[in-house]
Amino acid sequence: MKAYLGLYTARLEMPWVKSLKEKRALVKPTIERLRSRFPVSAARLAGQDDHDWEVVGFSLIGYDGVWVETVLREAAAFIAAQAEYQVVEVSWSVEEVSLDELVPQRVS
Repeated sequence: MKAYLGLYTARLEMPWVKSLKEKRALVKPTIERLRSRFPVSAARLAGQDDHDWEVVGFSLIGYDGVWVETVLREAAAFIAAQAEYQVVEVSWSVEEVSLDELVPQRVS
């Protein structure tokens, strides 16, 4: 038996932003909207102490690889469509995870 793990990270740049408070006002609501629209776990991962860039990421897991990839792509498009920043670098993957060790073996 298998599960599929989708991972996405993006570097967001906002060279016009002059303060951490201003950047947080752009990034935090986007992460909250992402979480409310898609079944993902999302976080601000790096750059919280710099005012002009940040790395964000999200993940999801499911038993259907096509569904995981579809949600991953739709959520990535949502991030990219937000006009408050520029997405300059993206990384994403869907990995197969074996559940064989966790699933009891049936005796015939």
